[in-house]
Amino acid sequence: MLARVLRDPVRSHLTPLLLLVLLQLVQSVATLYLPTLNADIIDNGVLKGDTNYILQIGGWMLAVTVLQVACAAGATYFAAFTSMGVGHHIRAAVFSRVQRFSAREMGRLGTSSLIMRTTNDVQQVQMVALLALTVMVSAPMMGIGSIVMALGQDVPLSGLLLALVPVLGILIALLMRRMQPLQRAVQQRMDTINRVMREQISGVRVIRAFVKDRHEQQRFGQANEDLLDASMRTGRLMALMVPVVMLTVNVCSVGVVWFGAQRIDSGGMQIGALTAFLSYLVQMLTSVVLATSMFMLVPRATVCAERIQEVLTTEPSIAPPAAPRRETHRGGRVELRQAGFFYPGAEAPVLQDVDLVAEPGETVAVIGSTGSGKSTLLGMVPRLFDVTSGQVLVNGVDVREMEPGTLTSRIGLVPQAAYLFTGTVASNLRYGRAEATDAELWAALEVAQAKDFVERMDDGLQASVSRGGTNLSGGQRQRLAIARALVHRPEIFLFDDSFSALDYATDAALREALAWHIPQATVINVAQRVSTVREADRIVVLDQGRVVGSGTHSELAAANATYQEILASQRTEEEAA
Repeated sequence: MLARVLRDPVRSHLTPLLLLVLLQLVQSVATLYLPTLNADIIDNGVLKGDTNYILQIGGWMLAVTVLQVACAAGATYFAAFTSMGVGHHIRAAVFSRVQRFSAREMGRLGTSSLIMRTTNDVQQVQMVALLALTVMVSAPMMGIGSIVMALGQDVPLSGLLLALVPVLGILIALLMRRMQPLQRAVQQRMDTINRVMREQISGVRVIRAFVKDRHEQQRFGQANEDLLDASMRTGRLMALMVPVVMLTVNVCSVGVVWFGAQRIDSGGMQIGALTAFLSYLVQMLTSVVLATSMFMLVPRATVCAERIQEVLTTEPSIAPPAAPRRETHRGGRVELRQAGFFYPGAEAPVLQDVDLVAEPGETVAVIGSTGSGKSTLLGMVPRLFDVTSGQVLVNGVDVREMEPGTLTSRIGLVPQAAYLFTGTVASNLRYGRAEATDAELWAALEVAQAKDFVERMDDGLQASVSRGGTNLSGGQRQRLAIARALVHRPEIFLFDDSFSALDYATDAALREALAWHIPQATVINVAQRVSTVREADRIVVLDQGRVVGSGTHSELAAANATYQEILASQRTEEEAA
């Protein structure tokens, strides 16, 4: 799985990768050559007292060392460059895929988990890529090359090295096999604690309002304990790996020194050869330690790669059509034909056999009790959800057959929970049309009844907006969201209870201004308050996912039982008049 995730990013960085391999190859050859030169100095220079020979070979050693250091520096640079490029490529791919997800995929995978996969999981894969690139050529070549060069120094003594390699390989393989499920548990616990923390930060007001601080502390504490337990089990295994490897290595080193001394004493080996042999032993062990360090991270990176691959292979349930159809006419006509919708796993449909037509220049209101399917109906027009039966048509074309960019350019959606992005008032208003002038922004703010409070801000259009608009009131956020839709200049306006945070006077003034400002647009307005919908050209009444009435306010007030119940439930007689 790790190789599959890394395959495409690595292919896109072939040039620096080839340079990296070449530099590591030269570096490894230079490193392997140094102990042989050192042995030559000892046996043919030091022991014989030949100063000129020592200086000559010493000069060669200096040149080889300079070459080794230069190649090592270059290899480190290209390894870092490539690994960062790999991380950038994977993050971009994950983000691009998430951007195409519908509400169904977002709900299944979870926001917190997707954030973890895009940040922490990619970082883990990038870290292993960096380490792998650093030792990709040097470790195998140093390991194999050291054994070959050691054989050239003394064949009998090399038997210890040949015995050491399979022992270390078996130990590392066993530990890695045990490590992977433990790392998977750690990542799952990290997802959980991230989700709990996110919920507690987002819902801090509710927590304090219900005096649930202690409960939430216990909840976070349990998630924290679970993460600690999983991390400790992983840590204990990782802590065991290093001592086991080092014990095996040290035992072999002691054996080499003891047997080497015996061979020198018997005249079967020279001192320089033993020195070179010990150097090759160190080089081989260094390559093993580097490989072990990488292998210690591989199980966690493999789990992270599995989670990343799950995102990359998840096909969005709402996909663009292979051959988009052209609109038969323009203007903003919206039609629902026998439209129905089932949420996955639900026992009953949210919407059933809904028929609705909204013509250009017409305001259609949708009203109903909580859970009647109003927001779902509205979400099917811009394809936030796809109908499970029937059709939704915009300008005569099924929205499932329209190019997504064309569809969204026709629609201005104002959700009930108005979301603003970190930036300024101006940057938020220009979100749908970047080229809008300041004059157009002020005009939209005036229609949305937001001009006065924006003017009172110290910086006006350049006033800062916090993430989600948390430095603004609910009513101010809703009015800015409405102004943003107006700046977008769509043919169709969808208001999902977008006036709920406004007082009655502001609500009335805003609706009057909208009727004057967008007389040719198609408006579908979902609302709870009768006062918000009573002036609509037509009101559609929903009950348990079905249309149970359609007409003007006066017609429904006189003849529709469900609408009469809604009227009776309003707080004042003026609302029901």
